[in-house]
Formats: sequence, structure tokens, C-alpha cells
Amino acid sequence: MISSILVANRGEIACRVFRTCRELGIATVAVYSDADADALHVREADTAVRLPGAAPSDTYLRGDLVVKAALAAGADAIHPGYGFLSENAGFARAVLDAGLTWIGPPPEAIEAMASKTRAKELMGVEPLGEVTEADLPVLVKAAAGGGGRGMRVVRELALLGGELAAARAEAASAFGDGEVFVEPYLEAGRHVEVQIMADAHGTVWPLGTRDCSLQRRHQKVVEEAPAPGLAPELVADLHAQAVRAARVTDYRGAGTVEFLVADGRAHFLEMNTRLQVEHPVTEAVFGIDLVALQIRVAEGLALAEDPPAAHGHAVEARLYAEDPAAGWAPQTGTLHRIDVPGDVRLDTGYTAGDTIGVHYDAMLAKAVAHAPTRAEAVRKLAGALERAAVHGPVTNRELLVRSLRHPEFTAARMDTGFYDRHAATLTAPAPDPHAPLAAALADAHGRSRFGLGGWRNLRSQPHLKRYRAEPDGTEHEVRYHHTRQGPAADGVSVLEVTAGRVVLEADGVRRTYTITRYADRIHVTTPRGDTALTPLPLLPEPTVRRAPGSLLAPMPGTVVRVAEGVTEGAPVTAGQPLVWLEAMKMEHRISAPASGTLTALHAVPGRQVEVGALLAVVQEGESS
Repeated sequence: MISSILVANRGEIACRVFRTCRELGIATVAVYSDADADALHVREADTAVRLPGAAPSDTYLRGDLVVKAALAAGADAIHPGYGFLSENAGFARAVLDAGLTWIGPPPEAIEAMASKTRAKELMGVEPLGEVTEADLPVLVKAAAGGGGRGMRVVRELALLGGELAAARAEAASAFGDGEVFVEPYLEAGRHVEVQIMADAHGTVWPLGTRDCSLQRRHQKVVEEAPAPGLAPELVADLHAQAVRAARVTDYRGAGTVEFLVADGRAHFLEMNTRLQVEHPVTEAVFGIDLVALQIRVAEGLALAEDPPAAHGHAVEARLYAEDPAAGWAPQTGTLHRIDVPGDVRLDTGYTAGDTIGVHYDAMLAKAVAHAPTRAEAVRKLAGALERAAVHGPVTNRELLVRSLRHPEFTAARMDTGFYDRHAATLTAPAPDPHAPLAAALADAHGRSRFGLGGWRNLRSQPHLKRYRAEPDGTEHEVRYHHTRQGPAADGVSVLEVTAGRVVLEADGVRRTYTITRYADRIHVTTPRGDTALTPLPLLPEPTVRRAPGSLLAPMPGTVVRVAEGVTEGAPVTAGQPLVWLEAMKMEHRISAPASGTLTALHAVPGRQVEVGALLAVVQEGESS
């Protein structure tokens, strides 16, 4: 039997596997890059081995170093998690050749299905040949890996070559494999998948369906099980195709067969030969531990003839450090607090005080709610996220709450174009008008040795405080004054003030605000949400003047490349891609804001840049 497992991964999935290992009495080994030296998965492991460097290509994608780490730490098995080397047949073989147990499918099955082009051939799906105008739109896709990396929608034939190059570069960086392919892009389908579990004795379990249609940048945001509203005959077809995919590859372990459902038909997309990020919803519905089953299958144990029965409905939401209103730009910084209340499962790789860096995925946590019905599960998760305290960088928490309550989602009428249609309304600012006042009153109380009341006989002159709301940048001016009875503000009754709690009443409605201060930000929390405020000086500070047409880095990251032929003095056209940044395992394109001349180019491939760094300047007008 397995006695010690090294997880060839990081963050949330490493912590998730360790949790099951502890329950089974199995010792745990972590690997970590220099950027992850203090990460939660390192702290939770029994033993940890350093992989020198920070970039994935130097650390988590170095299979030779991972195998060496397992042998050095005395592990007898390796679990790959998801992403990185989880679908790399060469790595699986290296693990087996080293005399270790591989907790995953056979290398031959990975080779057959991890390459999406070969998987389609096995499943009888004809590949798309030379692309013509009639084929548009098409989807450029990485043959290896997943998570939305290496994927591009192409609607104009002239852009295909550039998108192929960008997808190859992103796929090579994320998975160590730059192979890409092109397939038709269906605009309004649902992303539905089937979880399977197979053993070495001929048993294959189809563990129901999942719907993962809410996606941004082709990366899932909200997932649920079972997929709602599918006809029984369609579910039977999905299960049959998934079992067939497992049998034709002599599959073992956990895997997911993905489909695009449109017009009542299931179109095979790919098979992921690994555990999925969204596996907790299946665990909740079937009452199982998929990681424990992976381990038992790797030990040669047989599954029961039939899978357990399903009960209820589960919904998962991925909490990302990103700004949805700014093109989903990833965010970095210190995570001061992460707390999701209620009967909700939270899988995370972070705790309070951890740093969110630029090298890896922006996902902070997954929140999962299970209930007897879909409506109850959705309501439970939305309520828990609304009350969640996530203090630090900007996140998508509010977007998740609004998505779960959107009528299209609650009626199960969503498809993969959901965020294309609704992102603007889902990210529109909806500020609490009294949160800045609550912050100002709490701050004044905390600064006064005597508090706010009982130390003035006369009404004072108004006090002024200025704040900027994050992330939308709206500035607020707050005026209040002290009286003998305590603090007062126009139109609002101040009922209670302490340094951490303020109670206000407006229009007959009483609300309680909890105030938490950090070095550069104040969080004002109510049961209906959280407002992040940055204190501002009373007099605006002078700002750095930038030339018109300046292109600034929207996030910290690495310049991965500059467009071919782009030099200072070159003519550019509006929308022309100029510079690519890589941050949190995703590429972000910086394009010319207008047609004109590139008068300055500061971006250099390989150079690290901070948010707001000047990358280039485009002078609008006719080029010389």
C-alpha cells in the first residue's frame, strides 16, 4: 500500500490532496518554487522539497526535478493534481520508471486523450482542415492542458496567423507543449461534462453530469452538478460516450469527458485525463472522495460494480483575484482575510497574510454549496459569498453573487456566451452610499482618546474625509460633525460608533457596518456585501503626467514578446497588437489605442514590469 505521496503541484489542489492523505494516514510531500517558499501547501505538508527558480518552466514543469524530489523525500507515489504535468505522458512514464506509483491513468491513455487532436480521432470526430471564411468563427485550442490557456476565438481570417502564434506561445509556457489545433466555434452552446472513475478490473463509473457554461477567457467560473434541464436520453448518450472514451483507452483513475451541448445534441470536445478543478460538486452529490478513489485505484483495488446513488444538487464558484470590470485583469498583493461563512465547503491554497504573486493562476479558492434542490444550493452559495470577507486585492466576489442571482442562471438558461452578454451589467458599480461615512466615523473614533461623544458642548464645524472606492475608482467626500449627543451627518442617524463597528439609520432602515483597517485600505462590511475604500488626502496629490497615447501595464507581469516589425517610428493601426504580457499563467495583449505612429517603445521581452509601467506611446494621427 502507498505510505507517502508527493503532490507534483501547488496551491489549492495540493492542499486538497493532502487533506485526503491525512484522513487515510498517508504521509505528504510538497514541492515548491522560490516564489512559493511560504505557501500554504508547503506549510501543510509533512515534508517539502525546493525546486529552484520561480517560473513554471524552471520548477513545476520540470518532471526530472519532481521525480528526484520524490525519491529524496522517500515518497512512494506521485499525485499530479491538475495543470502543470498532470497530462504529460512522459512525466507519468518517468514516475513509473523510477519505481514510484503513478496516481493517474496509464501513460498510453494520457497520450491517446491528453492530445485533443488525437482524442477527437479516437472518438470519430473529423478534424477541421484548411480554414476558410465559411468556417468562421473558429476556436484555436491547445492540444495539451486546459484551464482556458492557449485558447483563442477567431472571427476574421486575417487574424488567424497571429492568434495561432499567441496560442502556441501560451500553451508552451503553461504546459511545456506548444501544439495547437483549430475547431469550429459554437456561439451559444452549453459546456457539459461527465466525470468518470475507472479501475484496472474493467469497471467504469459514469458519475453524472456537470454544467460549466459560465466561463471567462474560456476558463470556468461557476460549475454545478448535475447539469440542469437535460433530457434523459441526452444524459444517457453523454454517459455512453464517456464510458466509451474510457474503454477505448483502457483508462484507470479519475477523468472527465467534455462536450458542447447545442440543439439537443452532444458534441465531443476532449477528455481531461486528470482530476478537474470542479470535482467537489460531484463529490458532494455522490457523497464520495474522488482523491481517495484515485489512490485506491492506483493501489490496484477494485471499484464496486455500480457507482453510489446521487443526492441533491451542488454548485461551485471560483473566487479569483481579478478585476472583472477591467477585462478580468489579475490582481496581486497581500490577502489579509478570506472567510466564507455558512455551510459551504471552501477549498483554498491561501490563508490570511499570504501574498498573491504574478507567477501562477489567479484563483484564490473554490466555494461549494450542496442542498436538496438546485434553487436551494444556488441560494445558499450566493448568500455565503455575499457575506464573505475577502480582504486584499480586488476579487470577482461581487460578480459571482450577481451571476448566481441572474435570472438567466436561476432559470438554467445559461450558455458559454453568458459573460459576453452580461459582463457590463454584472460589473456595474453598486456602491453602498453610507459605507464611506461609516469608515470616516470609525476612523475618527479610533483616533480620539475619548471617542466621539460627550466632549463638545457645541456643534463643531464639519469634518471632511475623502475616499476612493475600489476597484471602480469613484471618489467620495464625507462630511460629519460632532455634537454634544455624539457624531451627526445630514440625512443619517448615527446610532453607534466604535473603531470597528458603526450603526446607521437612513430612511427608517438600520444597518450595521463592520470596519477593518489595513495599511493602505479600509474594508466596510455588511451582510449585503463589502466595500473597499482607499483613504485619500484632503488636497489631491500631483499626478505623473503621461504623454497622450501612453500604453501602461494593466497588471504586474513579464513582457513575453513584442509584435514582429514593431519599432519606434513605425506606423500602427487602431487595435493592432503591440505587446504581450504574461501574468498568472495567462497572456494579456496590449493593443494600439488609435492609428498613428509608435513614438516610444519601452517593452523588452523577458523584462518584469509593475502595474502602471510605461510600455509604449502611440501618437495619434497620420504616420510619417
